[in-house]
Amino acid sequence: MSKLTIVASIRANPDQIDLVKAELEKLVPITRGEKGCLQYDLHRDNSDPAHFMFYENWESRELWQTHMSAPHLAAYMQATEGAVAEFILNEMTHIS
Repeated sequence: MSKLTIVASIRANPDQIDLVKAELEKLVPITRGEKGCLQYDLHRDNSDPAHFMFYENWESRELWQTHMSAPHLAAYMQATEGAVAEFILNEMTHIS
């Protein structure tokens, strides 16, 4: 199994920043306890308060996919429906 890095960029609608931030923060402790999670860090852009980013490292893509179908992620999706303007996810492989 090869390690997988995820960079997920989330842009909240301007009037929903606080909601999206609160819901993203809820994901952190639960996800850090999941099997295969090596790192799960939430960041916020210093010049754009609506822009959030997760930097994640997983033992494998399979374990990350299990995370993606977890109940707490489904709850996040439901809670933020209509509040997220943009979501970009990149699956990355460490090369050096």
